[in-house]
Amino acid sequence: MNFREMRRKNQLLTETECAEILIRSTSGTLAVLGDNGYPYAVPLSYVYADGKLYFHCARSGHKLDAIKNCEKVSFCVIDEDRVVPQEYTTYFRSVIVFGRARIEDDETKIRSAMEELALKYSPHETKESRDNEINNELPALCLVSIEIDHMTGKEAIEFVKAKKA
Repeated sequence: MNFREMRRKNQLLTETECAEILIRSTSGTLAVLGDNGYPYAVPLSYVYADGKLYFHCARSGHKLDAIKNCEKVSFCVIDEDRVVPQEYTTYFRSVIVFGRARIEDDETKIRSAMEELALKYSPHETKESRDNEINNELPALCLVSIEIDHMTGKEAIEFVKAKKA
């Protein structure tokens, strides 16, 4: 599958830089093809593990209906967004992922991804505490994975210049 090339290639982040941003960021925006052909974008918490994105949600709702109708999604993470008024610009860094969303049904995968999520968002909790929380929430949650087909990142030209200096 061919994806559009970024116009300003000198601002392109490497795959490693993109992965680092996905690992350290705590939220992103999932975009799906929603009701009546309208795009539906929703912010959510996620984890990046094993080259995939994972998030959990309720077992029913707009985003799950959209994913069932069309597996193709995009996911955007903003790593930095600093307005610099005196320069009439924004110093930014972001990543966009294009991929295919899948509702997971394998309990081993679900538990593993939920453990990754718990470690990311509650790193100081004990394993016992994490396991109890996962066991309590498991019956009511749905886990979605996004297999990445294409990933691209971009940063402000000011960051590019600073790297070269």
